[in-house]
Amino acid sequence: MKAARFYDNKDIRIEDIDEPTAGAGEVLIKVAWCGICGTDLHEYLDGPIFCPTHSTPHPISGETAPVTMGHEFSGVVEALGEGVTDLEVGDHVVVEPYIVRDDVETGPGNKDYHLSKDMNFIGLAGRGGGLAEKIAVKRRWVHKISKDIPLDEAALIEPLTVGYHAVERAGGVKDGDVALVGGAGPIGLLTAAVLKAQGATVIMSELSSLRRQKALDAGVADYALSPAKVDVVEEVKKLTDGRGADVAFECTSVNVVLDTLFDAIKPQGVIVVVSIWGKPAQLDMQKLVLKEVDLRGTIAYVNNHPDTIKLVESGKINLKPFITGKIALENLIDEGFDTLINRNETAVKILVTTDPERLENAH
Repeated sequence: MKAARFYDNKDIRIEDIDEPTAGAGEVLIKVAWCGICGTDLHEYLDGPIFCPTHSTPHPISGETAPVTMGHEFSGVVEALGEGVTDLEVGDHVVVEPYIVRDDVETGPGNKDYHLSKDMNFIGLAGRGGGLAEKIAVKRRWVHKISKDIPLDEAALIEPLTVGYHAVERAGGVKDGDVALVGGAGPIGLLTAAVLKAQGATVIMSELSSLRRQKALDAGVADYALSPAKVDVVEEVKKLTDGRGADVAFECTSVNVVLDTLFDAIKPQGVIVVVSIWGKPAQLDMQKLVLKEVDLRGTIAYVNNHPDTIKLVESGKINLKPFITGKIALENLIDEGFDTLINRNETAVKILVTTDPERLENAH
């Protein structure tokens, strides 16, 4: 079967590899669509980061490069391994793409398996990936979805769940809360979608006019402000009768954005840092202290997929506006990565498929 294989930075190859089979306790999935994640781009440009090297196997998967990529994907159950009795062939599913040690507790109510030692991700550290025709996944990580959700939209449930967990880390929101989101990239937009679904008024701060418009057109922002044209802090105060935002989300890894959030948040408000920072940040500790601000980090998700899926199935979140391209696996680098690296203002989520029929129907 065809698969995108990570060898090293700037070296991802589309190759023929053996098809997987469903072992005991596993589910064989025929992949429908797989999204290109910012993490995939970082691996391509600067990796290996999450991916293993040629000489150093990942401590849990045991795999070395090359590994199959792709962790944001949807598909259809093709076969069930021994012991899997609660799914059926033909079910539509998405995957919570974790690699954790077998002795880590991951049951309902657990809130820290995503922080366990050597945690990594399917599609980055081994165990197959969504940028392939098929993948075998442990039953624990497979989530059934309604067939009413189109499989292309379902491929966005994984990054949407990142936004869901970020909102959870903020302590949640309620009707009437004002949330400020710094950055309208894919995760900023999807975090905003969760906030709107849960009743918040969303203010988006974003330099790109195209991304601001996408936030408004998709209905995930009530206000979209350009920090180059307005004083975002003053605008937030005007919109909140001088109080400031109740919660804020940093989705850029840009220091000036974090500074803006500190100035725009209300006293005793919560700031959640969602973005991955490749360098140390500077922080005005006096602002944190004098306003009693809660500054919190968030990474990925932890037992959040079921609730995120319910939000989508309920119709409270429409993922269709965030799909801005669909390509064949063979065009992963020239049409996918190149667009997201060099022309990212025009793209939110580009989906990849190995199925010519799906691509034909998409056009």
